Amino acid sequence: MSILIKGALLRGEVTDILIEGKYIREVGPSLAVTADSCLDGTGKAVIPGFVNTHTHAAMTLFRGFADDMPLMPWLVEKIWPNEAKLTNEDVYWGSRLACLEMIKTGTTTFLDMYHKHQSTALAVEEMGLRATLCAVAFDHFQPEKAEKAKAYIRKSFDDSMGYSKRIRYALGPHAIYTVSGELLQWLDEFANENQLPLHLHLSETATEVENSIRQFGLSPVRYLYKLGILSPRLILAHAIWLDSDEIRMLADHGVKVVHNPLSNMKLASGMEFKYNEMRDAGVVVGLGTDGCASSNNLDMVEAMKFASLLGKSWRKDPEAMPAGEMVRMATANGAQILGLNAGEIKPGTLADLSLINLKSPAFTPNFNLESNLVYAANGSCIDTVICDGKILMQDARVAGEEEILEKAAAVAYDLMKR
Repeated sequence: MSILIKGALLRGEVTDILIEGKYIREVGPSLAVTADSCLDGTGKAVIPGFVNTHTHAAMTLFRGFADDMPLMPWLVEKIWPNEAKLTNEDVYWGSRLACLEMIKTGTTTFLDMYHKHQSTALAVEEMGLRATLCAVAFDHFQPEKAEKAKAYIRKSFDDSMGYSKRIRYALGPHAIYTVSGELLQWLDEFANENQLPLHLHLSETATEVENSIRQFGLSPVRYLYKLGILSPRLILAHAIWLDSDEIRMLADHGVKVVHNPLSNMKLASGMEFKYNEMRDAGVVVGLGTDGCASSNNLDMVEAMKFASLLGKSWRKDPEAMPAGEMVRMATANGAQILGLNAGEIKPGTLADLSLINLKSPAFTPNFNLESNLVYAANGSCIDTVICDGKILMQDARVAGEEEILEKAAAVAYDLMKR
């Protein structure tokens, strides 16, 4: 299967793009080639597909359910009790809704941490996206629960061998306050033996840091260092409350970090995300939306804008977190974090890309595409999405979207009745 995109704007130039199979084969003006299908890029710009490096897909079912609450009461009183009621069908439809929302807003790959991830895998397979799905681990410092978590990890890893190549298995210990040091070390060993990513919430709130010092005698990053699990496999979500030595430790061990500006603001977890310091130290930083219960949407265009404006505001520096760096954070950096040959539009990379509709007020005038995308637009500017060389959305329409909206809403209301 081949696709030829004719006359789209790429890096300020009108360009053709030839896709063969799952890869971009040629990029250049007026390509003298034929393809199985042709997309008219006139009035459109092409960008890499967004890589959402931290979310909880099926939490679309909790959108608007528990707002305006601090993190721990939000988790303990609202989220965890209702998550305990989730069925495989709930997670499947919540994940299909998430995939639909991500496709509609230009995301082609995401890193997910959630319960019943096998149901998420089924939804991803059907929707055509690319995903790294974490098997969630909790033990709440109880040895019997730790053994159950280990058994679940072993079995789910074996089961994951049946996934398509678009879906990758990972390990998702929730946080240092819900997972014991012993289980964290076991998960790190399992990840190392099987070359798997390890994804963890860390240093999300000041209270978490205070409790870590009280419980373990160390701040969260230093605690992980003592456990011996800082490594290039480790991907940290949030990481707001870090000092300069902790940032150096992350850089020295190749640890990756994901910024989640919307949930950080909505839950009032903290605003002083030290992007500049991490970037300068050599830490690769990606961008995430978090789940829809804490950020309410999966729009990476919106996440780029808030990341930039938040960084400028707390630093009182209008030059901080410029638009171009936000786009790289949401594309190439995310691909690097997940070990993908993607995030750029060039021959040899995976054909994961989106076409932006430039015929809109947000892109008029179009002095600077990246600036307009980050500061003026939102995810509704996406017209066409291609992932793995297949068209998932064209003319802003996804096949079967009405059924997904209706069924996911019905499932969500039924969940709350339970």
